[in-house]
Amino acid sequence: MSLTYAIPDLHGRFDLLCDALARIKDHAAGRAATIVALGDYVNKGPDSRQVVARMRAGVFDGWRFVCLKGNHDAMMVEALRDRSKMGGWIEKGGDTTIKSYGGDPAAIPEADVAWLDGLPLMHTDAHRIFVHAGLDPELPLDAQAEHTLLWKRYPKGYKGGFGGRHVVHGHNSFAQGPELYEGRTNLDTLAWRTGRLVTGVFDDARPGGPVDFVVVRGAPA
Repeated sequence: MSLTYAIPDLHGRFDLLCDALARIKDHAAGRAATIVALGDYVNKGPDSRQVVARMRAGVFDGWRFVCLKGNHDAMMVEALRDRSKMGGWIEKGGDTTIKSYGGDPAAIPEADVAWLDGLPLMHTDAHRIFVHAGLDPELPLDAQAEHTLLWKRYPKGYKGGFGGRHVVHGHNSFAQGPELYEGRTNLDTLAWRTGRLVTGVFDDARPGGPVDFVVVRGAPA
């Protein structure tokens, strides 16, 4: 069985990321797999710098590791390259990111900024589309707007997927989640605040939603 593990919004929770990666490796029981991180590595939580460094280092030998871009990652890049947007970024949790880098925005390495800026916006396989926020079902996949992929909010209870494929996303935080529907799975459980991170486990050969979950818990914010 080939598996894909989807890790939702981390927001600077390096502790939860480390625990999740260890638990994922145990869950895979010696088989190589794919990990898709759904974006939002920075802001709000305490350890954005460490999360970015861990993501840039990759995961386990023989595994595929895909890091998608989230709206908070995009906000960080925009603020550091256009200081007129700095205030808006700080209001959205950028202050904790700056603190994790030592307190001076100018000290944030350009290599980290460039890495965040270059992240892909979606990942697809035979049965699913992985994206940070969501998709417009009325547009072809190659015509999706970046703003939609990073910022979309699905209507509460919306069950649809995308052209017969299941959509796996985060972004829309729901502490009691994950939210499971016929056509989509929302994995964002507000982990940076709740201390509960839920990774979805998907069977690459089987259509639809997750076949299992890897749940880790840490201290709430």
